[in-house]
Amino acid sequence: MAMPALALGWEFSAQVTRVSRSSLLEVLGQDYIRTARGKGLPNRIVIGRHALRNALIPTIILIGLQFSALLGGTMILETIFGLPGLGRGLVHAALQRDYPVVQSVATLLVLATLAMNLIVDVVHARLDPRVAWTR
Repeated sequence: MAMPALALGWEFSAQVTRVSRSSLLEVLGQDYIRTARGKGLPNRIVIGRHALRNALIPTIILIGLQFSALLGGTMILETIFGLPGLGRGLVHAALQRDYPVVQSVATLLVLATLAMNLIVDVVHARLDPRVAWTR
């Protein structure tokens, strides 16, 4: 299980790390961070409450965008490594021309992607007060 996990997570973890680092460095250079430090707040409060909350916004969005690619990669890796799962079942059903199974798995994947997009939107609205819910 180590090889499929490494093959799947290596690129995604590198992208998330790069975006998190650059976003945090950008936020740490903002005026409100200097103001918070100037007021004498401890460094963990400045980073935890002020910087990290704003730096996580691009990271959360990236994770949400990567979710569908992660599902597709999982399907391919299950087939390559011979692991049981939806991907291998989907390929087997497609080769057997079992269209109801293919449609069901595709619908399940679409619903999972939509649910992840909804979760990302809710978390984004929670983290960024500038994002307003429209009624």
